[in-house]
Amino acid sequence: MCFFAILPVPSARWPTSIKQGITRMNKLLQVLVVLAALFFIVVGLRWAVDPAGAAAMLGMPLLEGAGRSSQMADTGVFFLATGMLILTAVVTARRSWYHVPALILFGAAIYRIVAWLFHDAAFVADGIAVEVVVGSLLLFAGARLARE
Repeated sequence: MCFFAILPVPSARWPTSIKQGITRMNKLLQVLVVLAALFFIVVGLRWAVDPAGAAAMLGMPLLEGAGRSSQMADTGVFFLATGMLILTAVVTARRSWYHVPALILFGAAIYRIVAWLFHDAAFVADGIAVEVVVGSLLLFAGARLARE
């Protein structure tokens, strides 16, 4: 059972004002999730139209030759697919669809930590924070917004 599943869900016995407040909070949560999805989609598309700017935004150099091809493809599709998966979760309102992009984001955070611990990479706290916060937001949204 998910930790977030213990949070209250409005029932018919509750006063209308409480139900309306919870409904408003759920709408706000949905807006936050959609904004996160749009952010990831925009970053993914930016890799196709402005790879130098996209790389700079992430604090990485734009590679040359085959490295650039892999960098653009892998990084661009990471962001684009994550955003599209988040939108799929919102549209379908299925808990499992919220878990998929959350897993991707938590995995990215883990790989950042592994890179720092074992491979002499810089510790990128802001990147890890975004991945953990958005991943947690998705798990919370899956528990609150899913219709299943």
